[in-house]
Amino acid sequence: MKIGFLIIDMQAIHLQGIEKKVINRACEYINHVSDMLRSKRHVIIHIQDNEGILESNKDLYRTIPDVQMKDTDLVVTKEYSNAFWKTELDQILADQGIEFLIISGNAAEQCVVFTYNGAVERGFKPVILQNGVLSTHSDAITSMYRDRNVISYPAIQYFI
Repeated sequence: MKIGFLIIDMQAIHLQGIEKKVINRACEYINHVSDMLRSKRHVIIHIQDNEGILESNKDLYRTIPDVQMKDTDLVVTKEYSNAFWKTELDQILADQGIEFLIISGNAAEQCVVFTYNGAVERGFKPVILQNGVLSTHSDAITSMYRDRNVISYPAIQYFI
C-alpha cells in the first residue's frame, strides 16, 4: 500500500496567533513521520494556500523552515480550504497509486477537515496525524480527534 502524507498550510501567514512551542511540537511529529515515509518511498505533499499572495508578501506564503522539505517532496498550491478543490491533488494521488492519506497541518477547523472530507468524497482512506494538527481553536482539534480517524506515528511505523 502506497501512502500519501499531506502537510497543509504550514506557512507563516497562516500560523499567526499560534504559540511557537505548539508549532514546534507539531513540526516535530510532522518531520518524524515525513522521514519515516520518505525512507520507504512514500509520497510527501506540501499543500500551500496562496489566496491573497502578492509580490510584497510572498515570503510569508512559503512553508516555514521548521517543516523539513526535501527535493523528492511535491508541492500543491490552492486557493480554497479543500486541497482537492480546483487543484491537481486528486490526479497526483491517482498517478502515484495512493489510496491511504495521512493528513496534518493547519487549521483543524478549516483546511485540514475540509481536505479530509474531500478525500473521503473522492474514495481515499484518510486519517489525521495525532499531534500533527494546529489551530487557534483548541476545541477544533479536540473535535477532529473525536470525529475523524486518527493515527499515531508508532502505528504508521508498524504499517510501513
